[in-house]
Amino acid sequence: MKNLTSDVILKRMMTLHPKVIDLTLDRVWYLLEALGNPQNYLPKVIHIAGTNGKGSTLSMLRAGLNEIGLQTHAYTSPHLVRFHERIQINENFINEDELTDILNECYSANNGQPITYFEITTCAAILAMSRKPADYILLEVGLGGRLDATNVIERPALTIITPVSIDHEQFLGTTIKEIASEKAGIIKALCPVVVGKQNEDALEVITDRALSLDSPIIAEGKQWFIKEEEDGVFYEDQHTSIKLPRPNLLGAHQIQNAGIALAALNYLSAPPKALHGAISKAKWPARMQKLSTGPIVETLGHSDVWLDGGHNPAAGQALANYLSTDDKRPTILICGMLRTKDVEGYLSPLSKEAKFLAAVSIPNEQNTLTADETAIIGNQLGIASKSFTSIAEGVQFVADQFPKCKVLICGSLYLAGQILIENQ
Repeated sequence: MKNLTSDVILKRMMTLHPKVIDLTLDRVWYLLEALGNPQNYLPKVIHIAGTNGKGSTLSMLRAGLNEIGLQTHAYTSPHLVRFHERIQINENFINEDELTDILNECYSANNGQPITYFEITTCAAILAMSRKPADYILLEVGLGGRLDATNVIERPALTIITPVSIDHEQFLGTTIKEIASEKAGIIKALCPVVVGKQNEDALEVITDRALSLDSPIIAEGKQWFIKEEEDGVFYEDQHTSIKLPRPNLLGAHQIQNAGIALAALNYLSAPPKALHGAISKAKWPARMQKLSTGPIVETLGHSDVWLDGGHNPAAGQALANYLSTDDKRPTILICGMLRTKDVEGYLSPLSKEAKFLAAVSIPNEQNTLTADETAIIGNQLGIASKSFTSIAEGVQFVADQFPKCKVLICGSLYLAGQILIENQ
C-alpha cells in the first residue's frame, strides 16, 4: 500500500462494511486494541454531543482556549471539501503525508475486518491526535453518543450536550426522550457535563443520567444564564457576571451556543480573555457564512450570498428567525437536501421568509432528494419553487430573475461542501 494517497485509502475503507451507519462500539474497540489503545494517551478531552450547535460551540470553545495560548486538536464531521478538515492538529488541518500514513496504519491494523468508514477514520483521528502534544482535544460526536465511535474516552475532562431535537430517528429513536438518552450516553462517572437549553423531557433524561453517575451538571437556566442585550450579551453563573459583544457567528441561536462555550470555559477556570476570544474570534464555515468572492457570487451579481449547512427543523427555525430580523429584501433559497431528513419540517419555518426556492439535487450523493421532490414540497408549503438540473442552472436562473435579493444556499452540509468546491 505504499505510495497511495489518502483519497485512495479512504475509498478502500468505504468497502469494509456494507452499511454506512451501524451503531456499535465492538469494531472500534478491536481496532483501537490493535493500534495500542491510543485513546488512553490523548491530552485532556472535551466531548461534545447534541443535535444542533455542536460545531459552532466547538469553534467558540476552541477560539477561547487558543486566545489564552492553549493548544487544541479537534475532530469534527462531516467535512465540507476535503477529509483533512475533520482532523485539526493545533492551528492546521492534518497534512496529506501524515494523514496517508495514519490511514495506512489503521487499514493494516484492521486486517480486513468489517468496520464502517466513520469508525475506522475516527480511530485514525484518535491515533493522529495521540501523537501530537496539546492542552485539549475537542471531540465532536458523529451521531448519537452512546454507541458513537468517539465514545471511547474513559474520563474526559468535560462533556457537553448542546440542544437536543428530533433527528436521525431511524438510528436514535422517535421521541425526544429516546434521542436524549442516546446523547447522554457520553456522560461519564464523576465527569461534569455542560448542558445547553433543552426540552423539558430531554433535560429530565440528561439529568437522571448525570445524577446516576455522580456527574456534576452545569445546565442553562439553572447553573448558568445568557441573554441578549441591546449592544451585546450578558452571561452569568455562580462565579462570573460579564457583558460581552454579540457572537461573530451570525444568528440568534449562536447566543445559546456561545453560552455553552462560556460555561465550559468558566468550568475550566479560563480568564476573561478566553471568554472574549470565544465570542469574537470563532470561525465555522457553512453556518450563515457570507460568500464574497468566487464564480457563484460573481454570477449572482449584487445579491448577498449566504451559505448554511443546517438540515433539521430546529435549524430551519433558527434560519427563519435570523432572516425575519434582517433587512427586508426578499430572500431566495437555493436548496438541496438528503431524503433521510425531515424536509417539510426544515422548510416550513422558512416558508414565511422565502420568496422563491430553486431546488437542486446534491451532486455525488446517493441519498439526495431529487430536485423535483424538493420543489414539490416547497410548493406544497407555499413557497414558489422550481427544480433545476444542476447547481449552475439554478444559480443562473436566480441571477436572472432575482438580481437584488438575498440568496441563501441551504439544506445540507453536503450541498454546502459542493458549493464551496464549485465556488473556488
